[in-house]
Amino acid sequence: MSRGTIFIACVLAFSRSFVSAAEPSSVEVFVAGTEGYFAYRIPSLLTTKSGTLLAFCEGRKTSLSDDGDNDLVLRRSTDSGQTWQKLQLVHEEGGDAIITVGNPCPVIDPATGRIFLSMNRKNGRVLLTHSDDDGATWSKVRDITDSTSKPGWGWYAMGPGIGIALERGPHRGRLILPANHRETPDRSGPSSSHIIYSDDHGETWKLGGTVGLHTNECQLVETVAGDGSELLINMRNHWARSGKMPELAGRRLISRSRDDGLTWTEPARDESLIEPTCQASLIRYSWPTGSQLSMLLFANPDHPSQRKQMTVRVSYDEGRSWPTSKRIDPGPSGYCCLTRLKDGRIGLLYERENYNRLTFVTFTLDWLNKK
Repeated sequence: MSRGTIFIACVLAFSRSFVSAAEPSSVEVFVAGTEGYFAYRIPSLLTTKSGTLLAFCEGRKTSLSDDGDNDLVLRRSTDSGQTWQKLQLVHEEGGDAIITVGNPCPVIDPATGRIFLSMNRKNGRVLLTHSDDDGATWSKVRDITDSTSKPGWGWYAMGPGIGIALERGPHRGRLILPANHRETPDRSGPSSSHIIYSDDHGETWKLGGTVGLHTNECQLVETVAGDGSELLINMRNHWARSGKMPELAGRRLISRSRDDGLTWTEPARDESLIEPTCQASLIRYSWPTGSQLSMLLFANPDHPSQRKQMTVRVSYDEGRSWPTSKRIDPGPSGYCCLTRLKDGRIGLLYERENYNRLTFVTFTLDWLNKK
């Protein structure tokens, strides 16, 4: 038996140890025109320590505008996404005034179980709230912009998606949230991805390292590297929008850090990850141990120019290749967020039908590996 055959057999055996290759199931979580909102966009999905699912997004009151009167809203599920509780308003400002609140990006502190939720106010201020009861209630929002920004940064956007807590190395427990910024007051200047982090369980937050120009919305994972670990950041590619070096467009951009996010390598294209200039999702499913493989999961609209063909991919080598993929939806699709459910299945919340719905779909590792 060849090494490749043995490897695939191990993958299939590992995935079968969790759940069967049942076909995916889906449920609509947010539907345009319902519960007082014109539309819902920018999904974020989180599994709490107890297994509760939190689905965040922007509730856009009057239009699809990114700069409209948008609120940060939430729905919770305590049965792995089969049913969802009523809509919760997490944060809103100004009543009917046009004040944009959005870009949800939560992270869980593994030491305390506290959930931190970051967001933006008018794409310039960084706001933070937290919950100690699985998202049922939230603290008063606080502004952390001054400690997580630089003078001259007029545009600032969190995630969107999720943050991570480091599980290895000297800064184990560090909370990291991905973001991007521009040194202009609007979208006119080039953007750069960066991170913010906390080493004191979310009490204070600091600005981490910045990646190169023409990077944008991003997600990150902790990976294995030699005898230690490193961070992999996966970023929306803005070379096409810049009008410069269009030959660099069409693929996701990646960078790595060996100092837990303080500095980053020069961004490079990941030739395996096609993108139409859109947000994407990246999570770690499992760490390598004696009984399981390392698995990273990635999801995005897998098309070079149009937001359609939502696809999930698997990497077994810390994001250096993506040999397994499965199409979730052939139709129009956009922003998305992955999570691992408490029973080992995978959940994905994604925009579809030209931003008319945010749909939650569940599937298994066996299904992903099924030919």
